[in-house]
Amino acid sequence: MSHERPDPLDPTEMTEAGAIQRLQASVQRLEHSERLQRALFAIADMAASGLDMQSLMEGLHRSIAQLMYAENFFIAQHDPERGTIRFLYFSDVMDGQIYRPDQEYTVDQVRDTITLRLIQAARPMRGPSDEIARALGLERGHGVGTPSVDFMAVPMCRDDQVLGILAVQSYEEGQSYTQSDEHVLAFVAGHVLNAVERKQGQEALERRVAERTRELACANTKLQEQVRESERAAHLQTTLYRIAALSHGEDGNEAFYRGIHQAVGELLDAESFCIALMSADGQWLDFPYYVDSSGAELLRRPMGRGMSEYAIRCAQTLLVDEGEVDALIAQGEVDAVTYGTPAVSWLGAPLMGARGVMGVVVVQSYRSDLHYTQQDAELLTFVSYQIANTLQRRQQAEALQTLNAELEERVQERTQELRRQIVVRERAQKQLKHQVMHDSLTGLPNRLYLRERLERALAAQKLDPERSFALLYLDVDRFKLFNDGLGHGVGDEVLRIVSARMADCVRAPDIVGRLSGDEFAVLLENCPQPFSACLVAERIQARMAEAIEVGGRQLHVSVSIGIAMSRQVYQTVDQLLHDADTALYRAKAAGRRRFVMFDETLHASAMNVLDLEQQMRDALEQAQFAAYFQPIVRLADGSVTGYEALIRWQHPTLGLLEPGQFLPAAEKTGLIEAIDWHMYGLACRAASGLLGRDKILNINISPCHFHSRNFPKRLLDLAARAGVAADQLCVEVIESSLLADPDAATEILGSLHEAGVRIALDDFGTGYSSLSHVHRFPLRTLKIDRSFIAPLGLDSPKRSTAIVAAVLGLAQSLNLGVVAEGVETAAQQDALLSMGCVHAQGFLFGRPAPATALS
Repeated sequence: MSHERPDPLDPTEMTEAGAIQRLQASVQRLEHSERLQRALFAIADMAASGLDMQSLMEGLHRSIAQLMYAENFFIAQHDPERGTIRFLYFSDVMDGQIYRPDQEYTVDQVRDTITLRLIQAARPMRGPSDEIARALGLERGHGVGTPSVDFMAVPMCRDDQVLGILAVQSYEEGQSYTQSDEHVLAFVAGHVLNAVERKQGQEALERRVAERTRELACANTKLQEQVRESERAAHLQTTLYRIAALSHGEDGNEAFYRGIHQAVGELLDAESFCIALMSADGQWLDFPYYVDSSGAELLRRPMGRGMSEYAIRCAQTLLVDEGEVDALIAQGEVDAVTYGTPAVSWLGAPLMGARGVMGVVVVQSYRSDLHYTQQDAELLTFVSYQIANTLQRRQQAEALQTLNAELEERVQERTQELRRQIVVRERAQKQLKHQVMHDSLTGLPNRLYLRERLERALAAQKLDPERSFALLYLDVDRFKLFNDGLGHGVGDEVLRIVSARMADCVRAPDIVGRLSGDEFAVLLENCPQPFSACLVAERIQARMAEAIEVGGRQLHVSVSIGIAMSRQVYQTVDQLLHDADTALYRAKAAGRRRFVMFDETLHASAMNVLDLEQQMRDALEQAQFAAYFQPIVRLADGSVTGYEALIRWQHPTLGLLEPGQFLPAAEKTGLIEAIDWHMYGLACRAASGLLGRDKILNINISPCHFHSRNFPKRLLDLAARAGVAADQLCVEVIESSLLADPDAATEILGSLHEAGVRIALDDFGTGYSSLSHVHRFPLRTLKIDRSFIAPLGLDSPKRSTAIVAAVLGLAQSLNLGVVAEGVETAAQQDALLSMGCVHAQGFLFGRPAPATALS
């Protein structure tokens, strides 16, 4: 069998055939490009149209189906921020609608799906679904859905972020996707994403617009309600103002209540209206005003079982209809006869007064077309408060008018009585002022009166610098002796006599005043020269020199006087009083029964005391005080039997100071107690090595210590800590210390005596009642004052010899020891030995020295 070979093509024919093929391919590309362009235009049109999301998705599906096989198609949107996936569109012939477009799925919910893995892979993929699943790391059967013959998906991206995927798949053999289909679907994916986001943005905007519209509608409704409420409130406020204004009117009761009725009628239907008030005793119900459309007549009645009484008992607003009234009648709360004509609707609000319910305001309807509402009840309740307030103000005004009328009548009756009372009161005020400004004991002006006169005198001097006055500050010498020794009655009589004598020594406008206790002051208002003040002081002292007869005794009284002349430097009364008091103190220190004129020297002295006070405080802190010891010897052989501890101050600039240079200032400033305790500690510690077993340490006790009941224990504890036994300790007291508070001194010295401490009376013989002290206090030793020892050994020491001999005899009879102080010469020693004195102390035997110099 032979075969015929085709005739070879002519080269020209071959060229034309190639051109035809290229032309056909170009036509196909153009057709494909046209289809793609139409699809993109359709997508853009649908995105800009008013289609809903589902219609848009269906349109996108149709557009993509024009470009490739897309019977099975879905769009998945990914929200990276929220971590969710939403299947906006899902069309599948095998799986139907396994994903709802309105539901969001979390990453955990779609963890083992091809969709999530494709989004995470962020790249296009094409091929059988099982192969893609394996490529994405999913086990067989975990891709979700029916496996497909061919599957193609491309990501929808923006700014390198995957926002979803487009996917198509085929379940038919021979129906597969090409690389070209993948490029087309990838190209379309961006436009689909734009369309989806645009539609979602449009829907979100529409939702926001709808929500905002609803919010505005709601706000408009609320605003309209607020406007209506504001109008109601304004109307209500106007009504309340009208009711309040009625209380200030001068109309009668009928016009007043009618005005209330009209005001209430503007708020609610008040065709039938009444106001019921309880009587003051709560037994009766009055109807000062009522209008009733049924023609009923409301008369005053005892409190019973009417509806008004029921509202008063309940003390709250009541809104009841006819049936509820019948129920109240059945319950016995309301009496049908008292209630009267039945009302279709009854509304009553209690009138609340200061003491509770005072009445009730009632509106009622007899018409079937008029029923009061809860809003009417609220209005009437609100209005009832204003009605009650208005009624109370009107009642108070009426009561006030009645009271004014009664008062007017009583004024005339009281006028004469008040005039008499005014006279009595003026007399009493004068007497009271005199009592307030004068001393009750002496009748003299008191400190308050004197300060007032001094203030006027200072003010007058400021206006007229040439004007001068003087202030005399007086103190009765030894007045405490009169009080303590003779009793307060004698002391009071002494003060009355002294004040009368002072008053005799001055003339008007000068005044004598009692400041306190035994302190007096004399104000000389016109005293141009200090000489004039001195003359008055001399006259007062001369007058006091006369003996006073009191209680059968003749007493001799003297006064010390400090004088301060007015000066321009004085700005206050206290400054003037201070300077006069300073001069008085100097007069008393100089020996009493004298006067001293204040000058700059005294001022400087007072300032020196202040400076010295600060220096002594510094001395305590810096340990500048030292303990010195003076020996006490036995005269027969000169052996030392003890030491008296004496304080010295090693001043940083003035050198070594003796007690007389600073202790008086310490007593004035109150530092003496702190200095004493400091000294006791120094003395006990330093003397522990001097005393041995048979020597005594003498320490001096200031009067201030007798104010503390704890003094004995504290002193004994201090001595014990330093190694000084109680029986080696001797405390020396002066007679003035015992006089200050004898009872306290007896108790404290008794406690020391019981503990074994020796008690010595220092400067014996210089006091006022030395012999009484010997008997009263537990003394062991008498120390004869140096003033009696100094004359011994001279040419004529008879008086001193007699005194010393008497003291020695007294001490021997009472078994007391004696120490002679101030022995400085051998003649004094011999005289004392000849009289039988055993112990002595003085410079002859040794001057005070530190413990280190004596050991």
